[in-house]
Amino acid sequence: MSTSHIAVAIDGPAASGKSTVAKTLAKRLGLIMVNTGAMYRAVAWATIQKNVDPSDSTAVIAMLDEVEFSCGVSNNLSTVLVDGVDPGDALRQDAVNSRVSKVAAIPEVRALLVAMQRDYLELGSVVMEGRDIGSVVFPDTPFKMYIDASEEVRRKRRAAEGIIDDPTARDKEDSKRKSSPLIVAEGAVKIDSSELSIEQVVNAALDVLRERGAPAEILAKAN
Repeated sequence: MSTSHIAVAIDGPAASGKSTVAKTLAKRLGLIMVNTGAMYRAVAWATIQKNVDPSDSTAVIAMLDEVEFSCGVSNNLSTVLVDGVDPGDALRQDAVNSRVSKVAAIPEVRALLVAMQRDYLELGSVVMEGRDIGSVVFPDTPFKMYIDASEEVRRKRRAAEGIIDDPTARDKEDSKRKSSPLIVAEGAVKIDSSELSIEQVVNAALDVLRERGAPAEILAKAN
């Protein structure tokens, strides 16, 4: 890890609120917010465009050599392009949701995207959210949090987003995969967001950063 830049790792299951918390926290601290889920969704979206069966790992791996996935930053938010095209809201389509866990379970997909995720730290300090940030991407960072919520709350949040799927089913699938399963990273602070507002969760995250010695120049921006 860069000695001058820090990585704040925020993991958690679907609809736990981790994306909103990460975005809000990054904005308050002036850091780059990286949504790793969008990267995996981009690969899932590419399988639709290329008519590749996401369950056929050999075909998906071959597709990785044919499609260019490029990640960048715009207004301190991560971006992802597929062959130069921004999928935009298409990444939230039900067809993508049904494929993302399948492609995310392929080790070669994870290896490609984890390398891209680590490269962000060369651009500046980051708040990165996902499912294996504290356990795999940045296992040495002391700034690890696991945002969770009850199944009932997560289902309601998912429905409010207009997404028709079962978040707990995806979580079980992701927890059982051999490559980078969804787990609470060693040393991560668990925060239950079920009964908390986004602001309260963000404040709890800030407390973790203060307690674990985040640079004063970064924390000063939150005041």
